[in-house]
Amino acid sequence: MKKMRHMIVALLVVVFAAGCQSDQESSGDGSVEFKFWAAPNPSQEAFWSEMADKYMEENEGVTIDVSPMPESPSSEAGIQSAIAAGNAPAISENMSRGFAAQLAESSAIVPLNEFEGYEDLISNRQMTNTIEPWQFADGQQYVLPIYSNAMLFGWRMDILNELGFDEVPKTHSEVLEVGEKLKEEYPDKFLWARADLVKTTWWARWFDFFMLYNAASEGNNFVEGSELIADDEAGIATLELINGMSEKDLLLTREATDPFETGQAIMMDIGPWTFPYWADKFPEMKQGETYELAMPPVPEGADPADAKTFADTKGLSIYASATKEQQQAAFDFVKWVYEDAENDLEWFKKTNLPPARDDLSDNETFASYLEENPQLVKYAENIPNAVPPMDNESTVDIQEMIGSEALNPVIKGEKTPEQGWQDMKDAINGVLK
Repeated sequence: MKKMRHMIVALLVVVFAAGCQSDQESSGDGSVEFKFWAAPNPSQEAFWSEMADKYMEENEGVTIDVSPMPESPSSEAGIQSAIAAGNAPAISENMSRGFAAQLAESSAIVPLNEFEGYEDLISNRQMTNTIEPWQFADGQQYVLPIYSNAMLFGWRMDILNELGFDEVPKTHSEVLEVGEKLKEEYPDKFLWARADLVKTTWWARWFDFFMLYNAASEGNNFVEGSELIADDEAGIATLELINGMSEKDLLLTREATDPFETGQAIMMDIGPWTFPYWADKFPEMKQGETYELAMPPVPEGADPADAKTFADTKGLSIYASATKEQQQAAFDFVKWVYEDAENDLEWFKKTNLPPARDDLSDNETFASYLEENPQLVKYAENIPNAVPPMDNESTVDIQEMIGSEALNPVIKGEKTPEQGWQDMKDAINGVLK
């Protein structure tokens, strides 16, 4: 990661030395043209193309070229290559907080909070609480979150009812109690089926470790700048829960096909992208009957009402290589889009990705859509309780170490939770120094 950062810095020197030789244009007559890179997803490109067309009808001097960002071998690599070649867009979506930290370190993207109209944008979109944890270590906001999937756990309510439980477990001890009862009645079933638990895959930690850790720590930032500020008590409690599940044979860590849907496991990390798949392949999965959704469980003594979770979320960033006129024009376009909640509703319908708004669950604009799709209500309600990825350029290394030094060996019985947590901290501190 450090080598990549240095490479970006060197490449940016070349780009900025070349000046504004981009095919984006701004002229002295007040007109401006800029490129907008949408995520490589047809529904998202369609949304932004529609918004751009409407905006250009109202603003004749603005030309917005919307196209999908290159994604070979990844969208991040595509952005880096564009920066190196001097043809980055003025603005793009699909920006994660960790990747943005790399670009911000190299001054490749600009702070959004310095644009005229920023406060109005945040206020008009009702996202004051949602954007607060997005602030970077230097106090700036380099990414405007577009959507936020507050990751939830699904529980097989039909099986819980068979076991004598009327509601999903909310604490670590309740989770283990359910697991013990499950094994008594169904020795071949598991609590949680997740093969990634024994892999070092960095991004997998968002959907296991960080869901549980954020709930236990009330959303601790884990890393701030170059300092590890992880909550020891919450981290050890998280590993103790997973260790307890492993010791009681409640974890299925080999690959399995649709274990939750078939009842092989009764707990699963779930994002809203799951529901179209169920509607097509498993229509018997019905909320309140077959399954229920819940925030991650908390340690004993903690209030489940204060639980946080991981936010699967990405947003928009504006690039430093664009001219000041293009940057402001791109910002003005985004501000216009989010002045009208109907545009967020259109996004929600097109993409099934919950808009990053504090008021998504109680704004009348979204009421009828949520009534038609009740499985999305808990996601909407918990957007303010969802913590985005860390803003560190070494995110990949750090999250690999969470797996290799703590989570994986604890599950395999090779380390105690306390030892795994300390080894992880030592390894991460070595990277941050």
